[in-house]
Amino acid sequence: MDYQEQMNFKKIKNEKTDTNKKENNYTFDISRKRINNRILLNNILKKVFSLSTVFALLVLGLLFYRIAIDARGWLDLQFLTSNLSIFAEKAGIRGAIIGTVWLMLIVAPITISIGVATAIYLEEYAEKNKLSAFLKVNISNLAGVPSVIFGLLGLTVFGRLMNLGSSILAGGLTMSLLVLPIIVVSSQEALKSVPSFMKEASYALGADKWTTIRKVVLPVALPGILTGSILSLSRAIGETAPLVVLGIPTLIMKYPTSALDNFTALPIQIYYWTLDAVLTREYANLAAATIVVLLVILFLMNSIAIIIRNKFQKRY
Repeated sequence: MDYQEQMNFKKIKNEKTDTNKKENNYTFDISRKRINNRILLNNILKKVFSLSTVFALLVLGLLFYRIAIDARGWLDLQFLTSNLSIFAEKAGIRGAIIGTVWLMLIVAPITISIGVATAIYLEEYAEKNKLSAFLKVNISNLAGVPSVIFGLLGLTVFGRLMNLGSSILAGGLTMSLLVLPIIVVSSQEALKSVPSFMKEASYALGADKWTTIRKVVLPVALPGILTGSILSLSRAIGETAPLVVLGIPTLIMKYPTSALDNFTALPIQIYYWTLDAVLTREYANLAAATIVVLLVILFLMNSIAIIIRNKFQKRY
């Protein structure tokens, strides 16, 4: 290779090097610009979400403040222990509290037992085919159905077909239908979170399927199952539409003593007192005081769910 060829080769090599450098710099500029755009978008969305959270908290705080103001002077021991009355100054919610307790005594065992059993079957026993996939999708869809639809179903099946009327049993079974899909879905997610190596270790030691589920899977999934169940019951205790459709009365002087008795509940009492507030201003104060009681119950139930989750949750 003579001198001229060497110079041409070096020139071509330098041109290629310069071209590669330009391409690398161009690619780096594009990547840096893209990263900067993502960082900017992330900061904008972060501020938007923060403002949304602050706005929601402000609205919630305003509602709490308004309710507390309206309930001031009305929420006392006499209000909690008195019977319902047509006179606002004498009215109490003892009957509504007792009816709510009766309602939960029916809803809780039915939904938890059936819901957890259904989740165990779908996750551990059912074959992975189109039928099981169809069932899972429809159960998930049922969790989003409006509560008034369940009220119509309860009125048709339990109220009229089974001739239970507006009894505690009819209300409890209707509420069970309402929250059952939620418990099934939450229990399925809790069962899915159990590490597979734990089940495989149990099988390796000679345990059968039910023993593995009872001794290994359920104890690990228990915090998630209980948390989902308590939160579902919290929804049931605050629902009004299904009970309104069932025709649950608002003014009952006697307390229920069995599951076949008529009853009233806290959400129903709030609903009707809010309607009556149009004619009598004092009923708005009674409704606000009842809302405070219901909020305290819901807060306690949600706190129990959080305590259970923090106490029993383990990381594997």
